[in-house]
Amino acid sequence: MGKKVGLTYDLKSDWQASCDDPIDAAAELDSSRTVECLKKAFESAGHTVKLIGGVKHLLKMLPDPGVDIVFNIAEGHRGRNREAQVPLILELFNIPFAGADALTLGLTLDKGTAKKCFIADGIPTARYFKASAQDDLGELNTIGFPLFVKTLHEGTSKGITPGSRVENFKRLKKQVDFINVNYKQPALVEEFIKGAEFTVGIIGNDPPVAMPVVQYAIDGKTDLGNAFYTYAHVVDKSVEYICPAPINENLAKKLQDIAICVYKSVDCRDFGRVDFRMDKEGNPYVLEINPLPNLSPDDVFVLFGNELGLTYNQVINKILDEALVRTGLLQREEAYKK
Repeated sequence: MGKKVGLTYDLKSDWQASCDDPIDAAAELDSSRTVECLKKAFESAGHTVKLIGGVKHLLKMLPDPGVDIVFNIAEGHRGRNREAQVPLILELFNIPFAGADALTLGLTLDKGTAKKCFIADGIPTARYFKASAQDDLGELNTIGFPLFVKTLHEGTSKGITPGSRVENFKRLKKQVDFINVNYKQPALVEEFIKGAEFTVGIIGNDPPVAMPVVQYAIDGKTDLGNAFYTYAHVVDKSVEYICPAPINENLAKKLQDIAICVYKSVDCRDFGRVDFRMDKEGNPYVLEINPLPNLSPDDVFVLFGNELGLTYNQVINKILDEALVRTGLLQREEAYKK
């Protein structure tokens, strides 16, 4: 029997820019096409869909938005707690929802906090420090060069430019200042991992299951060396996604196993995506986990569907089914029958 599914989201077209916003301020927000594709996917499985929108729209519908479950992809607009706003309100009013809860979304958006979880659980991640303009960068940098400078709590490669990789203190200070001034937050400075880049999607809870590994290629090269994914690549869509990744089974299994450890480390649920960079010696390092990956039909998260013989609609409804089972709205046996 179909459910009434509410869809929470934030559209790029609804972004109200201020004069000092960087050019990529709305990069994380979704397109109306993505929302429409999700709606059609749920409807294809017999569900009815109520388009809710962002947190302010949700607030107007409380205490009862008239749905059985909310499928949340809302990114929020400002602040490092923005992704946690919708889940926290849904939890407050005891409304079931798909996806990570507020705590997981808050700690994973702050990459430094997420790294502390990884380190505590023995998960390999690049060495790092946080930096602001007033810091003594020479004292903080016990890692050595080259380093990679990015925003502390942003996604979708916001703030990543060709200058993000730095090889001396002059460039380090310039890039830290760039992040501090334009994004109004500390910079996350990591040791630069020279090599290939991969991502692993995960679906489920009991147990979570790692999907086939996807590899990034830039200008046709999978061994990226010093190259890396920038916001410009997001805009011009010049990065190629290769699935399954052209790697041996042992490495694929290793990446999948680590991805599951990361997923569990931050209590992710229903779905998520873990990004890796691998050095020349074949050592993988976790870059981050994204509990709110882009669910556009063109994006990397759903790419594994082709390898598993699943359509886009089937992948999306597989995520929803996991949430329905977790919240007691669907029996596991019923989910398996689909």
